[in-house]
Amino acid sequence: MRLRTIVTPLVIAALAISLTGCGAGSNATTRLTKKVTDGQEAEIKKDANNIALRNFVLVALPDGSAVVVGTVINRGVNEDALLGLAIPGIQAQFTGNSTIGQNGLITFEGESANAKAVIFGANLKPGTHTDLSLFFGNAGEVTLDVLIQKPEGIYAGITSQASIL
Repeated sequence: MRLRTIVTPLVIAALAISLTGCGAGSNATTRLTKKVTDGQEAEIKKDANNIALRNFVLVALPDGSAVVVGTVINRGVNEDALLGLAIPGIQAQFTGNSTIGQNGLITFEGESANAKAVIFGANLKPGTHTDLSLFFGNAGEVTLDVLIQKPEGIYAGITSQASIL
């Protein structure tokens, strides 16, 4: 009787562990989660700097220019400055807000945009990728492999013309 009272809980515990662990295999729902946006994301954590880059894409326009879409977030304690943006061989023309304080944002395009970056003469093909580098005064440089989008759908209103920021 005493052996039975010891063995029964051990068997139940062993069954519970074996039945719940890795039962879904390589097709588990959590392994198959897809990225929600086409935009690239990155973070620069260097010294007391913490810059987050969210949803970066380039929109290729019929005139051969490309417009940057995305958001820069300063999660660090130090103020920083976005010094410039570039694709291989071509620097973007950057206007608007460049200084970014703690918890501040630089937003390219959209209703809350406070900056604009246009790469003239880029001649990029929608559906392809290119490197986009962003240069910061304190945090340094980061390069993203961004998708080139058509000016359709949510990107339909994007132009190379600088609007009032």
